[in-house]
Amino acid sequence: MRAARRNRARTARATVLALLAAVALVVGATATTSAAGAPAAKKRGPISVAYIEVNSDSMLNVGKYRLANGGGNVFDIAVVFAANINYDTATKSAYLYLNPNVQRVLDNAATQIRPLQAKGIKVMLSVLGNHQGAGFANFPSGAAASAFARQLSDAVSTYGLDGIDFDDEYAEYGNNGTGQPNDSSFVHLVSALRDAMPNKLISLYNIGPSSTRLSYGGVDISSKFNYAWNPYYGTWGVPGIALPKANLSPAAVDFGSTSSSTAAGLARRTVSEGYGVYLTYNLDGSDRHTYVSAFTRQLYGTDAVYTP
Repeated sequence: MRAARRNRARTARATVLALLAAVALVVGATATTSAAGAPAAKKRGPISVAYIEVNSDSMLNVGKYRLANGGGNVFDIAVVFAANINYDTATKSAYLYLNPNVQRVLDNAATQIRPLQAKGIKVMLSVLGNHQGAGFANFPSGAAASAFARQLSDAVSTYGLDGIDFDDEYAEYGNNGTGQPNDSSFVHLVSALRDAMPNKLISLYNIGPSSTRLSYGGVDISSKFNYAWNPYYGTWGVPGIALPKANLSPAAVDFGSTSSSTAAGLARRTVSEGYGVYLTYNLDGSDRHTYVSAFTRQLYGTDAVYTP
C-alpha cells in the first residue's frame, strides 16, 4: 500500500546544492516563539502538522487557521512537499534536487516562510525519492551518506528552515545501476544530519526501506528523530519507532480524501490514547475551517477560524 500523493516532483537534471545562495536567514526558535522573539498564543493538546503540495498550493495557507478560543495557531509545523533525492549518473552520487516550485518557495522565503515562522509555526523541508534509484537506504558508504547530509543541512541553513522530513517513497532502488537498500545507509545519513544540525527538527514519514533500518553497528537512530508519523491517510497506525507517544502521530488525514467524521474520530483517538501529534496533508487555498474544526474540537476543545 502506498501513501496517497499527487503532483509528484519529478523532472530531469538540476544544479547541485553547491549553487545555493550563501546567506542563512534567521528562523523562529520554538513552536511557541516567533522569529522576532515574540511569544505566539499558546494552546494545550497535540501539535498539528500540515504537508503542503507546493506544486499547486501556497505555504501561507497554513497560517490562515487559528483557534476560536485562545487564538493559537491550529498548525504548529508546515512541511514543504517536496524536494527530491536525485541521482547523478556521471558522478554516481545522490544530490538534493529542488524542483521549480520548491525552489520558488525557498527563494521567496521572506514572503512564503518567514510569515509562518513569525507566527510561531515551524517550516520543514520534505525530501522524497524521484524514481532515479537514489534513496536514503542505499548510499554505498558512510562518506556518501555524510555528503548528502551536508547538502540537507546546508539547505536548512541557507533558507532559514527548521528541519528535514524523510519520505522514503519512489526511490525505485536499483534504477541507473544503483544498489538495493542496505542496513547502514540510513543510520549514517541521520547520524550525520543530526550532528550537523543538533537543534533542528528531523522527522520520519514512516514508510519505505529506511523506516525499517534504524539500527546498525550498535547505533540506534530512533532518538535522533523529533517526530514520526503514519503515512496512510484516513487510517490509524502507530509508527514502529522507539519514540515517546508525545512525538508520534498514529493519525493521518488527507483534506482531499478523508471524511471530516474520520478526521474527528482520529483526533479523538489521538487525545484519548495520549499521542502528541496529528498529521494532515493536502491543505489547499479554500476555506476549510468547517473541516478543520471537526478535528480541532477533539484536539483542543474549540472550533477553528479562517482568516484569508
